[in-house]
Amino acid sequence: MSSALDTLTIKGFKSIKSLTDFKLGSLNILIGANGSGKSNFVDFFRMLRAMSVEGLQKFVTEQGGADGFFFLGPKNTPKISAILHFGDNQYGFDFQSTASSQLMIAKEWIYYKMQKEPEIITYGALESSLYKNKDTKSRWGDWYSVPKHVYNAISSWVVYHFHDTSMLAPMRREQSIRDKIQLRSDASNIAAFLLCLRENEDSSYRLILDTIRLIAPFFDDFILEPEEKGGEKKLILEWRQKGSDYPFQPNQLSDGTIRFICLTTALMQPNPPATIVIDEPELGLHPYAISLLSNLIRSASERTQVIIATQCPALLDHVNAEDIIVINRENSASTFHRLDSKELKDWLEEYSLGELWQKNVLQGGPAHE
Repeated sequence: MSSALDTLTIKGFKSIKSLTDFKLGSLNILIGANGSGKSNFVDFFRMLRAMSVEGLQKFVTEQGGADGFFFLGPKNTPKISAILHFGDNQYGFDFQSTASSQLMIAKEWIYYKMQKEPEIITYGALESSLYKNKDTKSRWGDWYSVPKHVYNAISSWVVYHFHDTSMLAPMRREQSIRDKIQLRSDASNIAAFLLCLRENEDSSYRLILDTIRLIAPFFDDFILEPEEKGGEKKLILEWRQKGSDYPFQPNQLSDGTIRFICLTTALMQPNPPATIVIDEPELGLHPYAISLLSNLIRSASERTQVIIATQCPALLDHVNAEDIIVINRENSASTFHRLDSKELKDWLEEYSLGELWQKNVLQGGPAHE
């Protein structure tokens, strides 16, 4: 039973006025000018993640309140709707704004192909019922619980965001050894996660090391030695370079290097989330690292669903035209168009996809903002 997204409908969410039954493949590269709506598409997945842990209102507050979620405001768009299809299942919801600028779930439902009609799980609530309904017994018996499967699918879609590589970033600081099951969205537990891989998935750990060495030839290995502190074992992302046993600290890794380490770990983990979403993974990377990154993305898409939002032409040169989704802004609304290699056949005889984007042939450049 698949947990990756097959089709997606979003109506009234931020700049996405209407996106209906949009098909998603194993690899989806979103391109577009600044302000076209790429980040809003990524934010939709961040919101889903928050909903799965009963954190919708916290997410809304951090985003400045409910009004900013509605296309041109709640007076123009009184309702936000979404329907997600994955495998034999469907999940959907309708949002409305409250007088106190909260986002109210007017209706939330799940659906399985054997049902005659959707099963409503929420009416007029401020938080999703996904989590508290996940253990509800199924009418089809213990072998298949629709609420549990829907919850497991949505909670497994992860948006990775490794933009904060400052000296105070969580990825550079002490981490609890217990926080090792799943790589967190900001890599705040990357040391613990890598230690877990070294102990349980050594071949995957070694592949990650080999890949890191391709862009950092001086790098040898991580040290990853937990220490007892305050009754709890903690560790940091210590490492050593070739030809030395001196323990280097995570703050001695450049921004680009530590970001590449996080990206490599996310894309090469042996048991990845059902859907991986990454916003602008190319930031701060050397051109050679970007070339390696494109190969990692394509390889990861063979094992799981990958959604990338980017402004980097070099990332387009290693994928097929059908993997690329061009986002433009027309009359304040984001439009989505998946490329067709047949339509670009003549152009592709002379230019790469990255070059076509730079020339605005793909209509996702600044000239079409």
